[in-house]
Amino acid sequence: MASLQAMPQVVLPSVDLIRIGQTWDVTTCTLPKARGEELGSLCDATVGQCLAQMLGGIKVLKPINREALLPPDPDCVEVGPARVIGGIRPQNFDVAYRPDGIRFAYDSKTLNTRQSLSKNYQNMINDLGTEAATVHTRFPSAIVAFIVAVPEPCLGAHRKNLTSALSRLRGRQTTTGDVHKAEVIALFVWDPTNGTVDPNWPPPGSPLRIDRFSEQVEACYTDRFAGMPPHNKE
Repeated sequence: MASLQAMPQVVLPSVDLIRIGQTWDVTTCTLPKARGEELGSLCDATVGQCLAQMLGGIKVLKPINREALLPPDPDCVEVGPARVIGGIRPQNFDVAYRPDGIRFAYDSKTLNTRQSLSKNYQNMINDLGTEAATVHTRFPSAIVAFIVAVPEPCLGAHRKNLTSALSRLRGRQTTTGDVHKAEVIALFVWDPTNGTVDPNWPPPGSPLRIDRFSEQVEACYTDRFAGMPPHNKE
C-alpha cells in the first residue's frame, strides 16, 4: 500500500497555453470550441497527475468505458469520463478516484467567449451545484472539486458576480449537510495572448486561486481518509 504524499501544485504549462491561445480572436473575445475543449483536457490531465502523486504515485488510467462503474485497476486515478451513479442522476466526471466507491470526483468547465460567459455562467453554477449534490447524497465523504477556466477578456462585467457565485459554492467542510457545495473550486483566469495566469484575479489570497487548489484537496483528503486502506498508516 502507498503512503500519502504532498499534492503538487496544479500548474498548466505556459507552452501549452500559448499554443491553445494562438486562435484567440481579440476582436470578438472568442476562443474556438475545440481549443476550449483542449484546455479542459489539459486541466484534467494535470489534476489527475497531481492527485496520483498525492496518493503515493499510483497509476493514472483511462476508465474502461463511459458506462463502467468500477475502475480499470483497484487503486488508480482515472482521467476521462468516469461514471458515478449519484443520488440525483448518473454523472460522468473528468477525473475520479474510486477504490471503494467515489472518494474524489472532479470536473473542468470552460467559458471561452464573452458572449457565452454572459449567457451561460449562471446555468453553469446550477450545474456545479447539481453535480456536487448528486455525489454527496450517495457518498457524503467524497471530495468534489472543479476548475473553471476563463480567458481574462471574457470576464467583462460579470467578473465579480461569477467569482462571488463560485465562492458561495465552495468550502464544504463536513460530511453532513451542504450537499450542493463542492469541497474545492478554482477559477483559472488566463491571458490567451501570452499564455500567462492572471496574477490579480481571483485576488491574492482567495481560496479560488489555482495555486491553492492542491493544498485544499490535500487537506480535505488527509482529514477524511488518511490511514485508511489502500493507504499505509503513518
